[in-house]
Amino acid sequence: MKNYLKLVNFEFNRIAKIFAVLLGITLVVQITGVIVLSKNYLNMANEKIYEEFMPKAEFLVDYGQMSFLAVTRSMWFFGPIALCIAGVGFYIFLIWYRDWFGKNTFIYRLLMLPTTRLNVFYAKITNILLATFGFVAFQLILIPLETMVFRWMLPKEFRVDMSIKEIVSSMPELHLLFPTTFLEMIVFYGAGVMVVSILFTAILFERSYKWKGIFVGILFSLVAVAVLISPLLLQEFVLNDFFYPLELFVFEIIMGVIVLTGSIWMSGFLLKNKITV
Repeated sequence: MKNYLKLVNFEFNRIAKIFAVLLGITLVVQITGVIVLSKNYLNMANEKIYEEFMPKAEFLVDYGQMSFLAVTRSMWFFGPIALCIAGVGFYIFLIWYRDWFGKNTFIYRLLMLPTTRLNVFYAKITNILLATFGFVAFQLILIPLETMVFRWMLPKEFRVDMSIKEIVSSMPELHLLFPTTFLEMIVFYGAGVMVVSILFTAILFERSYKWKGIFVGILFSLVAVAVLISPLLLQEFVLNDFFYPLELFVFEIIMGVIVLTGSIWMSGFLLKNKITV
């Protein structure tokens, strides 16, 4: 455990700069978005009311009050989130290939540490999970700050105030990142860990067998997906809706655990027996 925690800390220090830059971009772009969109709305209101002499009540009927949804549905808000998601996706590959193609082929030093090689795998997947949790937590902290700026920018009669829960639940596109129940969090993030472990295994296949390993890695990923969705396929094409939804959900959880366990076992086998130093 001590060696695992040291590796987690080591890997986190390596991602810290990228992590901080992405958080900084998210902070600046989203706050700027709140200010720009609020000012645009206010400029339109001033133009209609003070230059075209439209009564305020008529303006509010025709154009409505501005809610924070106007911000969350803009690229000012979604752009940085998409960038962070893309950053995590890119880092899933970089976290391995940097060790091989960076300075002094660092992977050999990692694999020669006096600890089980599987700890390297666990430390890397833990850092992917920590980075994801970090981005989600930062966004949840940032939303109250943004709503405060939103209230500063717009007079009360021109805005619709929303609670944090209402804002988060109004973004179905991000439901996977912001689950609303503890069970959803376990299922969504558990599925995420499983997907990352499959990708890690595919990368290790490529590192073990080079070009042949790419095809083996793709084949392994396809088999993993087939195993995962096998209860759904049986339900749809063989058993004609035989299972209740809860039974199907339990079978999917079992298949997910099998795929995750198989992926970790295969990664451990490749690290121990196929990747030499």
